[in-house]
Amino acid sequence: MTNQTTSDIVVDAEPGVIMAVIADFASYPSWATGVKEARVVDLDEFRARATEVQFVLDATPIRDTYTLGYTWDGDREVDWRITEPGAMVKGMDGAYVLEPLGDGRTRVTYRLAVEVSIPLLGMLRRKAEKVIIETALKGLKKRVESAEA
Repeated sequence: MTNQTTSDIVVDAEPGVIMAVIADFASYPSWATGVKEARVVDLDEFRARATEVQFVLDATPIRDTYTLGYTWDGDREVDWRITEPGAMVKGMDGAYVLEPLGDGRTRVTYRLAVEVSIPLLGMLRRKAEKVIIETALKGLKKRVESAEA
C-alpha cells in the first residue's frame, strides 16, 4: 500500500520506554481507542516481542477482527502489515518511528495506510487515517507519560 498518512508528537520519555508501551499489546484496550482485544499470535522469543497480533476492533462504524505482522528495529522503529484481513479491514500498513530529541524527549512519528471493504474517496480515507493517527498518538503519549510519573 502506498500514500500513507503521517503525523508526529513529542513524548516526554526515552525511546525504550515508549517502545515498551507499544510492544505491550495486552494493554491496548486500556489506551488505544476502539481496540477491544489485542492477542499475541506469534512471538519472537529471542527478542520477546510479538511478530503477529490479532486485533478485535470496535470503532463505529467499523467492527472487525484482523491480524497484523510486526517487524521491530530495536527501540527505533516498528512497522506492521496486515497478514489476515478482516471483513471490513482489507489492508493496513504502518509504522511508529522514534527519534530521540535529548533531555528525555522523543519524537514519535506514526505512518498509516488503511484499506477498507467499503469504497472511500482518497480524501475521506486520508481524513479517517488522520483521525486514527492523532487519537493513537495522544493515547500513546498519555499512557507513556502517566506511567513515567
